[in-house]
This record gives sequence, structure tokens and C-alpha cells, in this order.
Amino acid sequence: MGLQRRLLPSMSALSAFEAAARTGSFTAAAQELALTQGAVSRQIKTLEDQLRVPLFVRRDQRVTLTPAGESYAAEVREALHRVGAATLRVMTAPQGGVLKLAVLPTFGTRWLVPRLPAFQKAHPQVIIHFMTKMEPFDFRSEDLDAAIHFGAADWPGAVCERLMEEVVLPLCAPSFLAAHPIREPGDLVALPLLHTTSRPEAWKDWFAAQGIERHEGAGMFFEQFSTTAQAAITGLGVALLPTLLVQAELQDGSLVPALDRPYRNPDRAYHLVHPPSRAHHPPLVAFREWLLGEGGVEGGRVGPLSNHPTLTARTSSP
Repeated sequence: MGLQRRLLPSMSALSAFEAAARTGSFTAAAQELALTQGAVSRQIKTLEDQLRVPLFVRRDQRVTLTPAGESYAAEVREALHRVGAATLRVMTAPQGGVLKLAVLPTFGTRWLVPRLPAFQKAHPQVIIHFMTKMEPFDFRSEDLDAAIHFGAADWPGAVCERLMEEVVLPLCAPSFLAAHPIREPGDLVALPLLHTTSRPEAWKDWFAAQGIERHEGAGMFFEQFSTTAQAAITGLGVALLPTLLVQAELQDGSLVPALDRPYRNPDRAYHLVHPPSRAHHPPLVAFREWLLGEGGVEGGRVGPLSNHPTLTARTSSP
């Protein structure tokens, strides 16, 4: 630890270097930091002496980064950003903390957000910051603590914990069903089928489960389930939709089953995903325990995040 501390430059030196690297000028950096140009120059010289590497080429009142300086500037900028973000989190939630969570858009708006008042009541000290993400990402390059993901438990560089499976059902508007009597799965083959781009194989898998092979179905594609559901409500065709995301439409009758043939893929489910380094982050631990209860995980609640047997750590690069 002592050696590591000796390798850490002062925050003032790093701030001066980052500002000068970004602006391309010691004078501009001095103005930004409310220092003199001489003070900035001395801070950067001290940093170069500590590193034993020149960071700038100085010519005729102009400075340009050396190759080493360019590489170092990118790393320092990211580090300073993380320190600033951590400081803001402590200031805004000193007694609890902030959970930065990536969610799937329709799952977030239709399933998660309506349940959040219960979480906030149980954990008023935790603040959740949401970001919408449709695809897996690299936690090393995103300022996020966790994500809710649908698919296989194969997120690179992350720990995946299974939350719940997804049951899909062919749904349509009552008027569409009245105009197109459907008695068996084969009746759907000739009808317009509505697809969601995040589940491109959904209809193919459903037909295969009904004994109808190699049929993908013609019809429109939509980016999100909410749009697919609305298209079905307007009578554009039959949509294969997760029942947990269209509870309101099923209850008010704007969507009805075209066939009572539910399907679930046991290899794909909703997962809570996070980097191993965030396993003991208090807001994540609190959210995870609450989420498992809300999701109705088979077998009930489980033990601590760090030793649950269903967790899988992936270390390969994405």
C-alpha cells in the first residue's frame, strides 16, 4: 500500500494536467482552474518529474501532448470523472447511496417502475438513477452499477443472477379475433404476425413448440414490446407478448389470447447483472433482495449476493 501511495500524484497536479491536455494551453487551464499560468506549469512539471516521462512538448509558447501524455490524459480524465461522480453520490445520498441501473425500456416502464414505491418505502435512503439499455454493454466503460437483462446468463465480465422466466402468449385485439377465427396454431400461419426486434426468434420458437417447424411468419417489426402491443390493439395482427408486460391490456380486454398456448424458453430469463466489484454495494444489495421477492424467484429468497450458488461470473472481454 505504501508503494501505491507514493505512485499517486496529487489531485491538484492531475487536475492541472487534465485541463491543459483538454484545452491545449497552460494559460487556458489556468483560467479554468482560477490559477496563474506559472502555477499550472509548476504542477505539470512536478507531475512529469514524478512520472519521469515528458507529457508535453513545449515550443514557442505552445504545448502539445506527447504520445505518453495523450494516453495518460485519457486515463486521468476517466479517473477524475469517477471521483467526481462518487463525490456527487455521497453528497446527494449520504445515509444510503445511489444505485445506477440500466433497464430494458418496456420492462422498466411496465413492470419495474409501478413497483418502485414499495422499494422506496422500504429503503427511502436509496436513490435509483435509471438508464435505458437495449443491449449488453461493458461495465468497464459505463458508469453503472447493475442492469436488468433478458436472455442467457452469459454477460461477459459480469455476475448474472436469474430473476424470473418470461411467459409469452399470442395476443390480438378482440375485433381481430372476431374477424379471423383461430382454433389451432396452424391457423396463425396465414395471418399477419407482429414481431419485436429484441426477440427475433420468438415466433419461430413458439411455432416449433406447437409442432410447426421452420415457420417465422410474415408481418411488421417493432423495436419495443410497448409498440408491438399497441399495434396489436389497433388490429394490425397477432403479437407474441410477455404476459407480465401487458397485464393492464389483458385486464381491460384490449388484448385477448388468440390461442391459449403459453410458451416459455427455459434457457432465457430476466437476470440482475452487475460487475463482481459491486457485489457488496449497499444500494445494490438492498435492491437485489427486494427484486427477488417481487420477481417471485422459484425457491424463495436466497442468501448473500457474494455466495449464492446460481451466480455465474464471466471474465472474458465482450
